[in-house]
Amino acid sequence: MFQNLIDTLMQFGIWGLFIHSFADAIFFPIPAFFLQVPLSLIHPSNALWLATAGYVACLLGTPFGYLIGKLLGQSVLHKFLKKSWIDGATRMFQKSGEAAILIGSFTPIPFKVFTILSGALNYPLWRLMVYAAVGRAVKFYAVGLLVYSYGRAAEGMVKDISLYIAAIAIPLVVIFLLIKKKIAKKKASQQPSQDVQSESD
Repeated sequence: MFQNLIDTLMQFGIWGLFIHSFADAIFFPIPAFFLQVPLSLIHPSNALWLATAGYVACLLGTPFGYLIGKLLGQSVLHKFLKKSWIDGATRMFQKSGEAAILIGSFTPIPFKVFTILSGALNYPLWRLMVYAAVGRAVKFYAVGLLVYSYGRAAEGMVKDISLYIAAIAIPLVVIFLLIKKKIAKKKASQQPSQDVQSESD
């Protein structure tokens, strides 16, 4: 059934990807990646335009996925998505929401798991949007640049693109979070001395 729907969306070209990517951030169980790749391979010169359409649509759909999570909670996730996806995303959120969204943006776990889970766990929407903007840009434009640069020869490389992105991006996310944690600790250690100084004044 879903394959028939993807085939139908493919006939609409860039607008089909826009619709798919928008729905991908809300409820559609098949990631937009599976439409972006074949559409990009048909006309490699349009690959970056397709990446842009998918990226913008995903960001527009993100608040709607968040709202569903806010209103309906995790019950909607368990109704439509695999338990392993939900459990994996929940564990990531419990450790660090920022890392969960950034890493989740370019892993095989459908992105709507993270948008809905953010709402269900009352994660700040503005943070979700910021980290989604960064992470989803990596996913969409990595595919777009690869196909644009290598044309149809990129078909074999694109299949493993998520693994390559994860291998490069996850260490960078970890470094970013460690630096952020170190800065937060430094600020916290400076706060007591500032409070003492203000009291003496």
